[in-house]
Amino acid sequence: MLTEERHQIILDYLKQDGIVKSQHLMNVIGCSESTVRRDLDQLEDTGMLTRIHGGAKRTYQLSEELTASEKSFKNIQSKESIGKLAAGLVETGEVIFIDAGTTTYAMLPYLTNKPVTVVTNGIQHASLLTDQGIETYVPGGKIKPSTKAIIGSQSLSELKNYRFDKAFLGMNGIDPAFGCTTPDPEEAALKQMAHHQAAAGFLLTDGSKWNKVNFAKVCELEDVTIVTDTLPDNLDYYREKTTIMEAAK
Repeated sequence: MLTEERHQIILDYLKQDGIVKSQHLMNVIGCSESTVRRDLDQLEDTGMLTRIHGGAKRTYQLSEELTASEKSFKNIQSKESIGKLAAGLVETGEVIFIDAGTTTYAMLPYLTNKPVTVVTNGIQHASLLTDQGIETYVPGGKIKPSTKAIIGSQSLSELKNYRFDKAFLGMNGIDPAFGCTTPDPEEAALKQMAHHQAAAGFLLTDGSKWNKVNFAKVCELEDVTIVTDTLPDNLDYYREKTTIMEAAK
């Protein structure tokens, strides 16, 4: 087997599990311990993994959070197609939670004239929903300046008293090994609560979020249905863990 082929097998396992044992690679690839050790050393030199005792783990860099204003100019067309598909999942009379964020915001124009009730922690979301004549609730709490999201203990306490047919969440990172993550623990806690109180959870994401890891974990992949317009390179690993709905481009 060529070196490049062995390297790709190693990287594929790391994408799937986050960690790989040398003995497992020897069995799968059918090579000697010295060959595996050399391959791992070469990949570590390129920054693609970190050697650990008995194997290797995948390297990643925690993503920096952008402001709502910065996010609004990124992947606009993708967010529109994702928002349209997500809004089509909302049924008449449902009570839904819509998370703060620019991708979930793209849902709102497609909810016009739908007789639904929405709870949202997005200040901008609440304003547009109200303008559209949709019954809208916002939890109390503090407003995070960068994302215009309501967060904090008060908002968590209020969400405990609500139940939702569906929750539509934004996320900063999605990874088959590390799950669904976001930079801010307070926002992560609110997303967790909304998801827990919903009968079904949907995660809205464009292609920039695949295989990314952030500081605070929200949920596992198997806990949500992912709504996207771009499929990841390691799609098979994701399909083993979750349901993916692809929007038309």
